[in-house]
Amino acid sequence: MTGKFANININIIYEDNHLLVVEKPVNIPVQQDESNDPDMLTLLKEDIKVRYNKPGEVFLGLVHRLDRPVGGVMVFAKTSKAASRLSEQIRTREFKKVYNAVINGVPQKERGQLEHYLLKDNATNTVRVVEKNVEGAKQALLNYRVIGSINGLSLVSINLHTGRPHQIRVQCAAMGNPLYGDQKYGANISKPGQQIALWATEITCMHPTKKEEMVFKCETPHTEPWIRFK
Repeated sequence: MTGKFANININIIYEDNHLLVVEKPVNIPVQQDESNDPDMLTLLKEDIKVRYNKPGEVFLGLVHRLDRPVGGVMVFAKTSKAASRLSEQIRTREFKKVYNAVINGVPQKERGQLEHYLLKDNATNTVRVVEKNVEGAKQALLNYRVIGSINGLSLVSINLHTGRPHQIRVQCAAMGNPLYGDQKYGANISKPGQQIALWATEITCMHPTKKEEMVFKCETPHTEPWIRFK
């Protein structure tokens, strides 16, 4: 990064006049929250302002999110047109996201689809599985595939079809395989201080102006527990 946040390193995967694609580090919020810690939007706006010597306020559209403890590929919009078109792709599920996760245990099926109905409690910032007819419940849908298993852990690839808060974490826990290091939905099995093993590895979308399919990828970290599966 440049400017006053030069000590924070964010890898730029792709950039043009309409898109900025980066690797989000773990434990950085995507936008300012009550912690007042440096956040992705502020960091990237400052970087653009300095690199391009831009006067005034820099526009950068947040079109999707990653939980604070989760890292990986993120796409930001550099124009309002791009933001609008990417948001529409997310609404129509043309904006495709693939995650890797390390989960506890081995799922009964090597691959499958998980469908649940989730309800968020804003007061506690937690999400739980409920019946379909519960007021406020939203459908959550994903497909998973087991890549490998070792020493009671499994590496899975996840295609996310809906973007509900904490969706992957809650659905994996509901399957009986909470994520490695998940202090919120796997507290009975995760050890304090472990980093949650969830990583956004790939995003596919249509370029907002060129109408070309773009695929952006980001490797999982060379840290525990990922290195067990390298």
